Amino acid sequence: MSTLIETVTVGDGTHECAFSIKDLKPAGDVRWCAGCGNYSVLSQVQKLLPELGVPRENIAFISGIGCSSRFPYYMNTYGFHTIHGRAAAVASGLKVARPDLSVWVVTGDGDALSIGGNHTIHLLRRNIDLNVLLFNNQIYGLTKGQYSPTSQHGQVTKSSPAGMPGYPFDPVSLALGAGASFVARTLDRDLRHLGVMLRRAAEHKGTSFLEIYQNCVVFNDGAFENFTDKATKPENTLFLEHGKPLIFGANSEKAIRLDGVEPRVISLGDGEHSVSDALVYDETNPNLAFIIAGMSRNPDLPRPVGVFLAVERPCFEEELTTQIQADAQKYSTDKPFEPSLEALFASEDEWTVALHH
Repeated sequence: MSTLIETVTVGDGTHECAFSIKDLKPAGDVRWCAGCGNYSVLSQVQKLLPELGVPRENIAFISGIGCSSRFPYYMNTYGFHTIHGRAAAVASGLKVARPDLSVWVVTGDGDALSIGGNHTIHLLRRNIDLNVLLFNNQIYGLTKGQYSPTSQHGQVTKSSPAGMPGYPFDPVSLALGAGASFVARTLDRDLRHLGVMLRRAAEHKGTSFLEIYQNCVVFNDGAFENFTDKATKPENTLFLEHGKPLIFGANSEKAIRLDGVEPRVISLGDGEHSVSDALVYDETNPNLAFIIAGMSRNPDLPRPVGVFLAVERPCFEEELTTQIQADAQKYSTDKPFEPSLEALFASEDEWTVALHH
């Protein structure tokens, strides 16, 4: 069991308090469908948090509406179950007001990319230091099987009985286009990889965006089976690792190389190609991230998972705080600036409204 021993000062003495996986589990039942991919994500998050060195009372989970958005109820931390599509906005306000907190947004493909689409892209471009876990099952599960922004063209659903007539978002490409500083993808059925990606996201300074392929056993079962099933996974899933060649296949006999800006599959050991011909991945290269993310839209190429992009840049809340402090010093040098709503209401500024008849 993962356990973090926190040392806290109370009064004149110090006390130790244990923070473990058991402490994170709720008193009530977890109510997702049997076999739902959400369970594996929940267990890996509960496993990770005690290892991060953050006190439990400084952790908050914010969600919107959807099956994934029940998450705050199943984490014995602070949390807020908001309205549809607004998790990113509420979490942004929380992190700006309380930058000391570890803030997690748990959302779904419908919640984050449909009604919450604008909030999501602006959160990513601002680079507020919080973590977004996007559960993508390519369907609306809670409302019983309508197509979502990530449903596939032609997919038969409750709201598209003749096949979905539109084309889906690729969440990774969308996040990259919005200017996210950390973008990754993982699989609910690959617990080792899921755990590694959650840790990478948590340790990133800035907005981390982690898309999780999550199986909906009731309304879209098997949507990602090619990438998760033991028999088909090696041929269809490409694991991205920084500084390593892009190799895949049951016997690691295939690789990706670039033909200009087009990814191509090559066979290793065929007399024409070797490992030295494979593309070596660089997760700090935004242009390369866009190219590799585009593989997700080509059914003839393996599906990339892992960290697409990880770069450092200033966080929104830190720059905002610096600006506020700088402005405060212009008007008062007698004491440090302390934001106060009461002080604002009692300020000396006055407005005169003249009515003309």
